[in-house]
Amino acid sequence: MTRSIQTLLDLTGRTALVTGGSRGLGLQIAESLGEAGAKILLTSRKAADLEESAAHLQAKGIDTRWIAADASAESDIQRIATEAMERLGQVDILVNNAGATWGAPAESHPVEAWDKVMNLNIRSMFLLSQAIGRLSMIPRQRGRIINVASIAGLAGSSVLDAIAYHTSKGAAVNFTRALAGEWGKYGITVNAIAPGFFPSKMTRGTLERVGVEALAQHAPLRRIGDDEDLKGAALLFASDAGKHITGQILAVDGGVSAVHGA
Repeated sequence: MTRSIQTLLDLTGRTALVTGGSRGLGLQIAESLGEAGAKILLTSRKAADLEESAAHLQAKGIDTRWIAADASAESDIQRIATEAMERLGQVDILVNNAGATWGAPAESHPVEAWDKVMNLNIRSMFLLSQAIGRLSMIPRQRGRIINVASIAGLAGSSVLDAIAYHTSKGAAVNFTRALAGEWGKYGITVNAIAPGFFPSKMTRGTLERVGVEALAQHAPLRRIGDDEDLKGAALLFASDAGKHITGQILAVDGGVSAVHGA
């Protein structure tokens, strides 16, 4: 019997682990999944931020808990995975959102900054996906992995001097495709959202330097992203409405990548 769209989008009884979930894009995605009925587990480095964000979601009636951990540290990644299983019982949806950037020209970009960005933006994505895959998704033959890439991973840029960030997000794009190819046999879908410019702590400097209006003029829709614009994409990839979609990269950027490459 064919299910209604409301049923396909319903996440009641599902669980979601969201890294970098205490603010910005991660919190927006967590809110979307929670509003659709999922139990949410947030993780990021700062307990105070997590406590505030969990209270925000709980005030909306969303079952929310949190773990303070550094996703760039391998030992913390294993702790996140273990505690997620203990506290949720299973992980149906993994959102790899934690990320960092570093602004510097390529010729003077510090190696230690390169390592910091690559460790958090791509190494942690691999390690946590591997851990959750082993502990929960592969044994149960089902799962949804949503990676947060960026339109910076779709093309280079003459506006932003952030070669490590661009490289890491390009890696996230092909990591998504490669893992989708390997884990489809386990009933696991792996997709990525590639946001354009959204207001966040990470983009604050660029928004102040370039200006919101100037950035908006690059987009066919003449605006940058807001606090709602990732919700639909995240819910599609997380729910049964997207059960036949895997290995895809969805740009949520007002059309920037369609007309400018990125």
